[in-house]
Amino acid sequence: MVMDVKESMRKILRAESEAILAIPVDDSYEAAVEAIVEHVHRRKGKLVTAGMGKAGQIAMNIATTFSSTGTPAVNLHPSEAQHGDLGVLQPDDIVLLISNSGKTREIIQLIELLHGLYADIPIIVITGAPDSPLAEAADITLLTAPAPEVCPLGLTPTTSTTMMTVIGDVLVVNVMHRIGFTAADYAKRHHGGYLGQAARSKNI
Repeated sequence: MVMDVKESMRKILRAESEAILAIPVDDSYEAAVEAIVEHVHRRKGKLVTAGMGKAGQIAMNIATTFSSTGTPAVNLHPSEAQHGDLGVLQPDDIVLLISNSGKTREIIQLIELLHGLYADIPIIVITGAPDSPLAEAADITLLTAPAPEVCPLGLTPTTSTTMMTVIGDVLVVNVMHRIGFTAADYAKRHHGGYLGQAARSKNI
């Protein structure tokens, strides 16, 4: 029997909402925000994000959102890092790695490359696996809730990627608060489109 779309929608909204609310709220977020502010805004480095597959797309979104809100960030593809793109890294940068399993081969290899270039570069991790190799290698670990994917197969990243996106939003918003980012600052970085116009109108 095929589930009614509206019934399915209510079920998905409920499941993903509950997963978001179950994300552990702890001191690791304060540590992550402070580390980003320290390395990017005080030491003048940048945030470097990375992930593979769906997590990689979220990592890219986090980087672009940080950049548009006053915190310079770039996304580094883990595979391309092995072919020269690792050179984007500088000594005062900070890295944000994303992997739900915490075992993604390319991400684990990237950690080795990062430490080979700059041994002390700090690593923040978003993962759903506290005992994983990735979590063990992290300086700061931000955990998602242990919630099943809403995908009927239980395989496609759905609930997990929703939680990762929300965690990224938590970091972005709190760094904005910490650095006192204003609509005028936003307008300087986002000139085009509706958002640029809306940001400039707040300063008329």
